[in-house]
Order: sequence, then C-alpha cells, then structure tokens
Amino acid sequence: MSGVGESAARSREALRLLRRQGARGFAQRVARVAYNRLGASSLEFPLRFEDVADSRGLKLAAPAARPARGTPLTIGWICTPPAAGSGGHTTMFRMIEALEAAGHRCVLYLYDMFDGDVDRHRGVIRGSWPKVRAEVRSVADGLAPIDAYVATSWPTAHVLASRDDLATRRLYFVQDFEPWFYPQGAEYALAEDTYRFGFRTITVGRMLAGMLGEQFGVEAAVAEFGWDDAVYHLTNPQPRNGVVFYARSDTARRGFALGLLALREFHRRHPEQEIHLFGDPTAQVPFPATNHGRMTPRQLGELYNRCAAGVALSFTNLSLVPDEMLACGVVPVCGESPYARASLDNPHVRWVPPTPLGLAEALSDAVSGRSASPAEISASVRPVAWDTAQRATLAAIEDEVYGA
Repeated sequence: MSGVGESAARSREALRLLRRQGARGFAQRVARVAYNRLGASSLEFPLRFEDVADSRGLKLAAPAARPARGTPLTIGWICTPPAAGSGGHTTMFRMIEALEAAGHRCVLYLYDMFDGDVDRHRGVIRGSWPKVRAEVRSVADGLAPIDAYVATSWPTAHVLASRDDLATRRLYFVQDFEPWFYPQGAEYALAEDTYRFGFRTITVGRMLAGMLGEQFGVEAAVAEFGWDDAVYHLTNPQPRNGVVFYARSDTARRGFALGLLALREFHRRHPEQEIHLFGDPTAQVPFPATNHGRMTPRQLGELYNRCAAGVALSFTNLSLVPDEMLACGVVPVCGESPYARASLDNPHVRWVPPTPLGLAEALSDAVSGRSASPAEISASVRPVAWDTAQRATLAAIEDEVYGA
C-alpha cells in the first residue's frame, strides 16, 4: 500500500472509531497507541534501580545502644505520595496519630518516582488528614539517622533496606500481600523478597500474619481491622431497593470487570433495582447505573443505608468494605476465599464462587426477600475501634526501639 493509500485508510479507520465509540473512546485509543509507542510502560515499575535491595547477604546497620524506655522517639514513615481519600494511607495515618498522641515525633518521607512537588503533597496531607502533625520530607533529600523507620509498601521496604549503612531500627507495616498485585515476574519476586529483609513486621489483619508466618517464617504483630461506627451505622431500618459496587477499574485486585459482568446479569434479572457505583468517576458500564465517583466516608454511609446488597470484591487481603456494609444493614456479596473468610466470620456475608453468575445469583437472592432485615444485619457486627490496632502498632515500634 502506498503512503497516500495507507494514510487514507488510517483516516477512514479513525472516523469509524469516532462514530462507533464517541470522542471519549477515540481519545482512549489514541492515548493507548501513544503509551505503547513511547514505551510508557516502563513508568509502571515503582522503584529506581539504585533503590532495589536483595535479601541475600543483606547486612543492615543498627544503633549501638537503645534509648531508655519512655524517651520520646522520632519515627520515620516511608510512603508514596497519598491521594485524598486513599484507604491505605488513611490506615497508616491512624497509626501515626497514635504515636503522636503517645508523645513521639513522626516524620513522613515521601518516595515519589515522578519527582512531584513536596509542597503540593504536603497540602494534600494537611487537607485530607488534618489531625496528623508529622513533618513531610522527600526521600530524595536523604534519610536522617533517627530512632526507627517504618516501610509501608514493598517499594518503600526496598528503599529502607538499600540504605543498609543507616544505623536505625527498621519495621514494616504490611496491609496486603503485595506480590499478588502482579503476575509472576520481576515485581512479584521483588515484592516477595521484602518479607526476607528481617524487618520487624506489623500486619493489618490476621490473614497476613498467618501467610507470612507459614511462607517466610515471619513473626508479625497484628493490628486488627477496625471501622468507624460513628460513620458506618444503621440509619434506615426499612426494607431497601438497589445494590452498590466499589468500582475501581485501575486496581486489579478489586475485580472490576468481574463485578460489571455480574451486575449486567443482575440488571437483566432485576431491571427494577437501581445499581450504584462508587470509587471511580471515570467508570463506564453497559447497563443503567448511578456513578457517585469518589465519596467521603459520611456520604458512603448514607448510600449504604439506601441499598439492600453490595458487591465487595477483594482478591488479596480483605478490605474494610464488607464490615462497613454490614454495619449499615447491607448484605455483602464476596468471592469465596479461605484467606478472606479467616478475617470475616459473619453469617450474613454471601460467600460465592467469584464468577459473574455466582455473584449475580447471590445479589438476586439478597434483594428477593430471602435475607435478614437491615436491623438484624447491622446488629450482627461487633464494633472494632481502630485503637486496638493503634495500641498494637505503638507497642511493636516501642519494643523494637527500646527493647522488649
């Protein structure tokens, strides 16, 4: 084909795409082509090569002496820059609040692969988590020789381990089994290796503590899941209409496509039931639905109190969504998982095979009058305050620095 002919063919193809998929779909195609041609996938690797550590032969410097118990400590927390509403960062900040309340000083060290402006990140932190007083710094400016550092993800664990000459105590706050975020490959292997670094480990939930103990011999302190019963509680005891789905198209472990397939089938069976989405304002679905986008916790509690059931998918560690739904009288439909069941033992959760029909049938059952009343569902949940997790985290950090 001549250059002119090829150009004309591409123009016709572009016009067809524009007509069939609209401006948004066309723009997505253009962006994808540019992404591939420019090799932008290399930006997905979350570490600079010089920050990668290796558990084999790792020798980490430690302070020569321990401070006297009761001495105020300075604790560094290494994390990625948070976005407003980030659940993982919110849990971390709860632990920081507990340390600050106990008289310790905390410093946030942001690991930003894209060299974002620290002042901008600081503004997000101050606006979204106003109770946190921690100073905000950049890892790029160096890690100071303070009492202890806490890694909060597998990339930040590598950052902390690669500074092997830094004489400090090292801890690892683990909220998920992060190798499962990836297919078998480099990221999977490097994430898995962090559990061999020898950091004192704190896990959110017992599932992770059990896994790390069985697979890596890690003895972890457990920070139990909590939820905010001041926000998530029953306000509408009446029978409800509608279902809700935490839709995160950019987070594989949340099963976005699977949830859409299930909801499409559910809508075919129950067109009278309203479908609500939240979490991703850009999500487009092949059935009628109300997309609420990003919601504050209080808005979410109000939405739950309107719905009869919800799809709560997580293919790694359990999320807080099922407990929060239950507290508001909603039946959570969850993909069957022995790991998740170990952390959520409630008779009103519908555990089903994670297939479109399995999920759709459980939703149908829940909205067809074959489930308990919202009041009974809400009453089945034992309130667990975050202070249990905060005390466990505080004790683990203090024991690591002061000595048991």
